[in-house]
Amino acid sequence: MQIVRTVVWVLILFGLLTFSFFNWEPVAVTLWGDLVLETKVPMLVIFSFLLGLVPMWLLHRTAKWRLDRRIQSLETAARSNALSRHEPTSTPVPSASAPLTPSEDNPA
Repeated sequence: MQIVRTVVWVLILFGLLTFSFFNWEPVAVTLWGDLVLETKVPMLVIFSFLLGLVPMWLLHRTAKWRLDRRIQSLETAARSNALSRHEPTSTPVPSASAPLTPSEDNPA
């Protein structure tokens, strides 16, 4: 799976470099009113790509972290449950100070 991820990133990088080579020209981007930003086309494309990628990547990492923590807690609970089944249990002996149930209050 790592090789597929590496190949995909190499193809994206190669495509970006090819695009940058053939489109290296300045562009004027109007931000607000009379505020104009002059930049090259590849910088605009890279910024737009990162603007879309970074929030989704952070969302993915957060969800993966949360699910990993949940899996660990479930595995711990299953492990402790399995260990408690193997321990011998004794029947509890009622103590004299235990409160009486309503059926024990009125002997028939």
